[in-house]
Amino acid sequence: MRRPSPLPSTPTRRPEEPSRTERAREPELLIEPPAAPSADEDGTAASDAQVTEVIEPSRPGRLGRVVPFTPTEQPDDVAPETPREDAEPERSLSMRDVWAAARARRRALRREVRRFTVRQRRRRYAWLGGLAAVVIVGLGAIATAYSPLFAVSKITVVGTDRLAGAAVEKALAGEMGTPLALIDSSDVKAALVAFPLVESYSIEARPPQELVVRIVERTPVGVVSTRAGFSLVDAAGVVLATTKDAPEGYPVIDASGGAGSRAFRAVGAVYRSLPADLRTQISAMSATTPDDVTLTIDGADVLWGSPEEPLEKARVLSAAMTAKPPSEVEEYDVSSPTAVVIR
Repeated sequence: MRRPSPLPSTPTRRPEEPSRTERAREPELLIEPPAAPSADEDGTAASDAQVTEVIEPSRPGRLGRVVPFTPTEQPDDVAPETPREDAEPERSLSMRDVWAAARARRRALRREVRRFTVRQRRRRYAWLGGLAAVVIVGLGAIATAYSPLFAVSKITVVGTDRLAGAAVEKALAGEMGTPLALIDSSDVKAALVAFPLVESYSIEARPPQELVVRIVERTPVGVVSTRAGFSLVDAAGVVLATTKDAPEGYPVIDASGGAGSRAFRAVGAVYRSLPADLRTQISAMSATTPDDVTLTIDGADVLWGSPEEPLEKARVLSAAMTAKPPSEVEEYDVSSPTAVVIR
């Protein structure tokens, strides 16, 4: 059988805690302190002001009425403050005082600006100091380079074989005493024009007082028959020397148009591309056009063709001459390296 649940009991209120209704009905208390006596036995004033005390009610969040503080009048026995005898009398400001104040303000402003820009000024001074150092070093280097300390006192000629180096040094004697920075290449060229064997040159300054001249001599490629005799020429047709008899070791060149023509330049290009062992066996070279260069080796003709593919043509010609020597052959045709013809 199910037991009945007990009836809810009414909560009891604690006697020490007032209810919310009682707290709301509770009156606000305003307690004023008793009035102070007018004077004590020594004859002094009792109090300068009345003090009102506000008692907060027990209800939280609500304040009591506030009574303002009202000061009393100053007692008659307190004397007013008298001015000091040494105090300066007040005077009106003049224009000079205004100017002095303005100058003081400007000086203070300048001091503040200097204080806040000291890092920027230091950075600027560092940059200016570095730039000044670079300028001073550059001017010093230029002044030293153009001074007599770097004037030419020695000329060295390098690369001469058939040309006498002493003769070249003598021709360049006019450059002695000139600063290395003032050496003019056109003056050096004018001095070397008298030497036909010079194909190209370069100058090098070696501080403090040496001038080096590097010379590339012209390479003779053959001999050309002229009215004066036999002239030794290079690939460009420049006459290097002229003698009555043909010099040994160089082939005789017969090219249409003479020295300087396209056929002559093709002959010179072919000669310079040949290996040293084949070059010494050639006795004559001829060409009517740049594409039909013909060589003569030990009585046999070699139809070389154009100056193109010189290495491949030289390889197949050496192989053909090994297989059949020139004494047994009338002509080698290597104008097409892939199809060599031997007649």
